[in-house]
Amino acid sequence: MRISLGLFLLLPFTIVAAEPNASQSAAALNALTAAIETKPKSLDELAGRDFAKVPLTKADAAAARTRIWDAHTAIMKAGRSEELKAKKLTEGKLEMPFEVKEFGAKPKDGHSLWISMHGGGNAAKRVNDQQWENQKKLYKLDEGFYVAPRAPTNTWNLWHEAHIDRMFARLIEDFIAVEGVNPDKVYVLGYSAGGDGVYQLAPRMADRWAAAAMMAGHPNDASPLNLRNLPFALQVGANDAAYNRNKIVIQWNEKLNDLQKADPKGYDHFYKLHEGKPHWMNLEDKIALPWMAKKARNPVPDRVVWKQTGKPESTNAVLHNRSYWLAVPKGQAKPATLVTASRDGQTVKLGDIDGVSALIVRFDDRMQNLDEPVKVVRGGKEFFSGTAPRTIAVLLQTLADRGDPKLMFDAEVNLKLE
Repeated sequence: MRISLGLFLLLPFTIVAAEPNASQSAAALNALTAAIETKPKSLDELAGRDFAKVPLTKADAAAARTRIWDAHTAIMKAGRSEELKAKKLTEGKLEMPFEVKEFGAKPKDGHSLWISMHGGGNAAKRVNDQQWENQKKLYKLDEGFYVAPRAPTNTWNLWHEAHIDRMFARLIEDFIAVEGVNPDKVYVLGYSAGGDGVYQLAPRMADRWAAAAMMAGHPNDASPLNLRNLPFALQVGANDAAYNRNKIVIQWNEKLNDLQKADPKGYDHFYKLHEGKPHWMNLEDKIALPWMAKKARNPVPDRVVWKQTGKPESTNAVLHNRSYWLAVPKGQAKPATLVTASRDGQTVKLGDIDGVSALIVRFDDRMQNLDEPVKVVRGGKEFFSGTAPRTIAVLLQTLADRGDPKLMFDAEVNLKLE
């Protein structure tokens, strides 16, 4: 049921704080530095310390961000370098080996990262192994790391089972911290069953990607709503009639056209139905790569559309607890829920909200001036107005969630929606 405006309540625990005290802020920053020098195994444990809850000045928050990130990369290089050298990720009994090729000179802001998923699917291991071998050499880049992973399973949905989100998140974290990859230049692409994976993973992990390219895949139950800030390329052979791929890609292009018409700043997409081509497009689909390379992620977009996967009754939907600067408390993500929100200066405007009972809105000085009050409103009704304090705890917690310096935030406001 869609939540009506009159049912929103602002409960007492919503954060409202005074302007930060400069001396207390400086002391908190010094305490953070001292704690980092003890070389903790994980920075997460520092989030509960008293100093982590002290409101920071803008300058001290920026300094804390740098020190936290430097400490994080040191820990990651010590613990994850061997993983990259071995070219294999492991989760329980699952293994995901991957091949890496480096192209071009490294830019000042770091290489791009391209994750390229092979075809195959519900087939014998040897078939999927051969598809992986093909994918390793399928595309060439002008610049960046080209990473071709081998799916951990041989199932029909080999690229969109729940473990893929976790493994890809870890892979991205590794390359950002260890190889200095630009977190705003991470791309995902895939062919056939790999294209199925792009249809699913691009919306689910929308805040990770700079652009995505689907080649010769099928969306199954995926929705394009989350692609508001993610450039998306669709290509299928016009004669690729299996599973109606050639018809469904037309429908998806029409959906994206309609979404972009209603929201002209969003839903950037590239579409080509390759005339005369069957399932194999004879590498004509490589035209998507230079289009993608021109795109860079905006980690703090002015509008976020966040739709969780699955139907309300789903028990196996793959859920995420955050998207860009929105989040729900851990353990409270539910299938098929929807949140839309936009930024307008110091104000966050909530739009459609369906099935969400608690919402976290995050802020930092890229988005607003946190020395001034911020507001959260819906339909002209005010649900929060006050200072959102910058704290070390929020910086640490948002880094722990993603391992991404551009998705670290200084402040957050917790809203209870009923």
